[in-house]
Amino acid sequence: MSNFEQQLEKIKSEPGFIAALDQSGGSTPKALGLYGVTEDAWSDEEGMYTVVHQMRTRIVTSPSFTGKRIMAAILFENTMDRDIEGKSSADYLWEVKNVVPVLKVDQGLAEEKNGVQMMKPIPGLDALLKKAKSKGIFGTKMRSVVKQSNPSGISEIVKQQFEIGLQIVAAGLVPILEPEVDIHCPDKKGAEVLLKAGILENLNKLAEGQLVMLKLTLPEEDNFYKDCIDHPKVLKVVALSGGYSREVANAKLAKNNGMVASFSRALAEGLSAQQSDEEFNKTLDTSIEAIFQASIT
Repeated sequence: MSNFEQQLEKIKSEPGFIAALDQSGGSTPKALGLYGVTEDAWSDEEGMYTVVHQMRTRIVTSPSFTGKRIMAAILFENTMDRDIEGKSSADYLWEVKNVVPVLKVDQGLAEEKNGVQMMKPIPGLDALLKKAKSKGIFGTKMRSVVKQSNPSGISEIVKQQFEIGLQIVAAGLVPILEPEVDIHCPDKKGAEVLLKAGILENLNKLAEGQLVMLKLTLPEEDNFYKDCIDHPKVLKVVALSGGYSREVANAKLAKNNGMVASFSRALAEGLSAQQSDEEFNKTLDTSIEAIFQASIT
């Protein structure tokens, strides 16, 4: 079996969740701040990415971080281009940790229109996908956000996610489509009804062999996305924490059978640069175990 086939099988059949380690330009200072590293620790963007890579390396090399509980990890392009303990980040994840490497490919969000924030254009996507494939990346992730229960806006978001998703499938990778519903959306349940209908309509149009994953906000109604989880074209449905604390996110996730976590901030909650390795590894282990347990319901 090729690496890709092994990775596909792991995500399909093994328990675990996805670690989202993909904060990029805009969200990196905030993530570092929560980790106890202030902005005087770097002088330019390159310095900032070096500091955040140190944080991610500490997480990924921790004995708590393995493929036993973590099925995949989402990386930012800058992380993919760097090494961890002498191996490329993707190779380290797969060969040393048995964790499937995934790449965030979007370039951030456009201004809100029709109650949604679409993805900005992604120039050079084909070249990025080719590079990702050559570096042993299995799949991709791209995020857009629903702010209001607006039928035309939600329809546009779903259309964009699937159009770019098919470009990614054609490049030999498995896309994670992430049309997030903002947890502060005034009619969150209504937005979720529209979103699910649009997703299912597009899933039904996929051809033989075309597979996607979905990353969705924890829904208002338990097991609301069961139709998506059971769909033959869906490899996995994962949940984003979306601003909920880890405790709240885990409690909600545990009520959604078959949906697994893909948490970022909630995964790193409680970790700090100032902790000893023993404290850091213990805190991370507690976090991973709690998220894992919520993901295997």
